[in-house]
Amino acid sequence: MFGHALIADAAAVALTIAAIALDGVDGYLARKKNLATPLGAQLDILGDRVVENLFFTFFAVAGLVSLWVPVLFFVRGTLTDFLRGLASRAGRTGFGRGGMLDTRWGRALVASRGSRAAYAVLKCGCFCYLGFLLPLAHVSAPWLDGGVREALGAAGNWLVWATVIFCVVRAVPVLWEGRLYLLPEFAPQSGERKLLAAQAAPRPRSRKSMRLPSTVQVTR
Repeated sequence: MFGHALIADAAAVALTIAAIALDGVDGYLARKKNLATPLGAQLDILGDRVVENLFFTFFAVAGLVSLWVPVLFFVRGTLTDFLRGLASRAGRTGFGRGGMLDTRWGRALVASRGSRAAYAVLKCGCFCYLGFLLPLAHVSAPWLDGGVREALGAAGNWLVWATVIFCVVRAVPVLWEGRLYLLPEFAPQSGERKLLAAQAAPRPRSRKSMRLPSTVQVTR
């Protein structure tokens, strides 16, 4: 039974590495072949959200991380995706050309290849390490004493904290620059608002209303 569980955990770790690696490969190929589209970028972000929330929720249920970790990732993803949605209505994309990030430091933290690659590697390392800790909880070996288990747990906490901090830091530019899309001039007008605006606009005068008054006849 333990051997089957160990094989399942190893397979899960391998699939995690493959999923994160393929996520980077498809983005690279899309940019290399000039096939990147705004819809593809949104789907890529959606896939990242699903992976992050599922993994951290599972590890929270397993007792390896605190409950606030998946809650933080969920709230962070909801806020940034909401602002990216507002930006897309204004004709701006989340990444690439015409992106919503105008500052150089914002693009470096969020959209640069180095930042995205470092974040992917950090998440992959965190998920895989926590996945390796799961079967170790059921292993009884002389070298796995209390001190070793405590050290392994501390390393896992460090990885989780590093991932959380990097996640929050990368969200700061999106929240800071995305706040502008909450202003009224970026809000799309609904059908009712468009109707009211049309009714309030001055109407052109008809020919009848613009007719000159008749001349006054002067009697001799």
